[in-house]
Amino acid sequence: MIFFLFVSTGTHAQQKTYCNPINLDYGYCPIPNFSEQGKHRATADPVITVFKENYYLFSTNQWGYWWSADMLHWNFVSRKFLKPWHNVYDELCAPATMVLGDTLLVIGSTYTKNFPLWMSTNPQKDEWKEAVDSFPAGAWDPGFFVDDDKRIYLYSGSSNFYPLYVQEVDRKTLQPIGEKKETIRLHDEVHGWERFGEHNDNTFLKPFIEGSWVNKYHGKYYLQYGAPGTEFSGYGDGVYIADKPMGPFTYQQHNPFSLKAGGFAKGAGHGATYQDVFNQWWHVSTIVIALKNNFERRIGIWPAQFDKEGILSTNTAYGDYPHYLPNAKANHTQSQFTGWMLLNYNKPVQVSSTLGGFAANQAVDENIKTYWSAATGNKGEWIQTDLGSISTINAIQINYADQDAELMGKVQGIYHQYNIYMSDDSKQWKLLIDKSQNKTDIPHEYVELAIPATARYLKMENIHMPTGKFAVSGLRVFGKGQGSLPDTVKNFIALRGDSERRNAWLKWQVNNNATGYTIYTGTSPDKLYTSIMVYGVNEYYFSAMEKDQPYYFQVEAFNEKGIGKRTMILKVE
Repeated sequence: MIFFLFVSTGTHAQQKTYCNPINLDYGYCPIPNFSEQGKHRATADPVITVFKENYYLFSTNQWGYWWSADMLHWNFVSRKFLKPWHNVYDELCAPATMVLGDTLLVIGSTYTKNFPLWMSTNPQKDEWKEAVDSFPAGAWDPGFFVDDDKRIYLYSGSSNFYPLYVQEVDRKTLQPIGEKKETIRLHDEVHGWERFGEHNDNTFLKPFIEGSWVNKYHGKYYLQYGAPGTEFSGYGDGVYIADKPMGPFTYQQHNPFSLKAGGFAKGAGHGATYQDVFNQWWHVSTIVIALKNNFERRIGIWPAQFDKEGILSTNTAYGDYPHYLPNAKANHTQSQFTGWMLLNYNKPVQVSSTLGGFAANQAVDENIKTYWSAATGNKGEWIQTDLGSISTINAIQINYADQDAELMGKVQGIYHQYNIYMSDDSKQWKLLIDKSQNKTDIPHEYVELAIPATARYLKMENIHMPTGKFAVSGLRVFGKGQGSLPDTVKNFIALRGDSERRNAWLKWQVNNNATGYTIYTGTSPDKLYTSIMVYGVNEYYFSAMEKDQPYYFQVEAFNEKGIGKRTMILKVE
């Protein structure tokens, strides 16, 4: 008999951390043509803008937007930026924002010439009006930039044939002026990461360039773009730099500057770089699921920085583990990772029931594309994870999966409810997290414990699902486990042949004390800004290289206890 001792540890103190994918009340399947493949949540192409000391997040086809005071708690504002003759595809697909004085402006992607540009001085409420009722510069994947001299520029483009463009916009009339000018194109014959395909190896289709975004830093203009396709794990952002807002632009030596090719939450493309209220840099971007259809996606937020040479980079190392939220003492030249490790990767799992082939272990395999599903969505369905030994637990992330969902579009008032119990012996249980009264939609729930707990077993019991079956793609437990750190990886090699200079085969000796490995690479030994996390393997085919540059590599092993020392830097000509 299982005995439940109901003792809840505190979880109500202000959280200091977050975990990707971020926990938004994402809308369901906004593209009707794909509904027959399974209703599911989706959004992408995000932009975060700081306006009046708050963060405003707009993304594709959400019938509204979010605002937050802390980048953790996001408040949805319902708003349909439509005129009667527009359709769902015009509903702020890949939106652009800009701030002019005390006004926030927003527009979505469009190929029409009569799409309005909206404005608000109080966007915490649904208080908008048309700045102009027709914006003839309408373009797909727009990005606004307001320069120091107050001149406005519109960057745009999304194509596997056409380049990206820039055009000036008159500040008084908000109408385009001057000639539309080409900025950049893809050169996948040189830049390995720009090649189409899940492994950058599809030679039949040309890659897509999209998602223009510009920041200015120390007098330089940084034109950012996404490639090679939103459905791929290697979806990333690159950057060109210029002395003038309309170019000419030069490819940054370190590219892609945003890449998250491994781990649970893959993909870090088509995003926006911004400064928080403490003037630290961040990059928000698209995370790929692409299971129900190619456009099944989520949103991630990553620390970013400009180094002393002006190189823009995004730190995605352990980027789907808990990281610190913006704070006045943060320094983004250093990692914002908490050091809390994943405790239950591929550990034993027990469940109340299983639907078909959606097996229990798929809730702990660190693959966002796979998931466990119970046979029903009823109260009382449960999943139990064994950490292997008594461990210190700092935080838990619950990633719900959309199995047999019946909702479409943005649905208000839906919610999840659950309880999580902990145990040392799987017989006597204590209540750890009580969400039995929750009334919010939390598809990527993340709870940081105010007081760390110690336990070996955790059991999550369903109380209420908003739709469909009780299904979980990732029940992820973070903290510190028992044992020792893994040793430094041995026999690390990187092979790069003359026939294909954009690829390298990385291999190393298996470390028996490791859960996984993190690879660091870059085109300079002091700028290993790109990272890839792998589990359960001791090799990786790296296909995101520049054809004509040497590369430098390091690798480190990690486990439930922490992170081992990196190898010596390995240079590959």
